[in-house]
Amino acid sequence: MKIVSFNVNGLRAILDKNFKETFTNLNADIFSLNETKLSTDDFPFKPDGYEMYFTNSKIKKGYSGVAIFTKTTPISIHYGLKNNIYDDEGRVITLEFKNFYYVACYVPNSGENLKRLDFRMKFEDDLIEYLNELNQIKPIIYAGDLNVAHNEIDLKNPKTNTKNAGFTIEERTKFTNLLNNGYIDTFRYLYPNKIEYSWWSYRFKAREKNAGWRIDYFVISNSLKDKLIDSIIHTEIKGSDHCPIELIINI
Repeated sequence: MKIVSFNVNGLRAILDKNFKETFTNLNADIFSLNETKLSTDDFPFKPDGYEMYFTNSKIKKGYSGVAIFTKTTPISIHYGLKNNIYDDEGRVITLEFKNFYYVACYVPNSGENLKRLDFRMKFEDDLIEYLNELNQIKPIIYAGDLNVAHNEIDLKNPKTNTKNAGFTIEERTKFTNLLNNGYIDTFRYLYPNKIEYSWWSYRFKAREKNAGWRIDYFVISNSLKDKLIDSIIHTEIKGSDHCPIELIINI
């Protein structure tokens, strides 16, 4: 099975940048989007052969938003975390399939001057609780823009970013806690010393200089470890400030 996750930083904008061709060429069984930034239920991209599920921010226009396209009909669909919390920000969709849960997530950014760090910490705690409850039923594939570079290898300039959103000790510790609860960062598991990034600032020619961060992930339950085939970062694909990531798994 091939699964792709991509923070498109505005679906309408990326549709003008060969996104349809990218979608077709990647030919994923499941393809999820982060940060669609849609404000209505008029979804502008409906590829043939896929069922589509999406959620938008209900509290702020042009903000957040997650979508999933799947070739296989899910058993169930759930929006938000436990009791649908955070669905007002359009951050999480869970699809249940026969052998696993697929959780597509756009984790909140802690923001300028870390103004949403406390909110982010609560989200992370609620997320781990939610994933652990699902994991007791069947394994999990958790994917998306998780807005954290876990270790120094995961960003170009770690020393100058220790107090910036995405690389604070608080955010990194939460990600460590997640992994310690029985999950695997698939890319780092397969490639412990490989340096690749999935996001680059639009400023200072960051992508041209490859001054990026790895903040997009496929995280899987430990029980799926032996089924993992590959975890790929498609740095060659442009159109957003992120690039797509891909998981190949025998499930």
